[in-house]
Amino acid sequence: MNSIDLFVKNWGSKSSMLPINSHDIAELESKLNVFLPDSYKYLISTYGLVHTPNVLTKICDLDSDISEVQDFLSLEDVFSLSKLYEMSGMPKGHALFASDCKGNMFCFKHTDCASKKVDAPVWFFDHDLCTVKKVSNSFIEWLEEFNEL
Repeated sequence: MNSIDLFVKNWGSKSSMLPINSHDIAELESKLNVFLPDSYKYLISTYGLVHTPNVLTKICDLDSDISEVQDFLSLEDVFSLSKLYEMSGMPKGHALFASDCKGNMFCFKHTDCASKKVDAPVWFFDHDLCTVKKVSNSFIEWLEEFNEL
């Protein structure tokens, strides 16, 4: 999980992050009826909710076409916002886990999380267009894109 550790070191804000209890993560998985990828669970159970305010600045400076991540969602928000966004037009079957600064969301597809896996593809929900597109074949690869900036 070196890529995850490097991501937090490079991009995580200096404010204290509290790791999330594995029991709470298991409870969320039960409520969503999915198995979140181990790579994502490692991030939140080791570091907590990462806030990455400097990613946007770097992406703008480099004129990169990567969609920036700003905040990883609390477990309560993962559940409630996933339901709310579905009611607002997002296709059903996604578990949101992080946001950009414009209200767009990064998510996992429920079908990708039907069984326990180390990693899963990352999808991007554009709330203006109400579209979901795959942005990475895995959570770790997605974080590596930011590490390469």
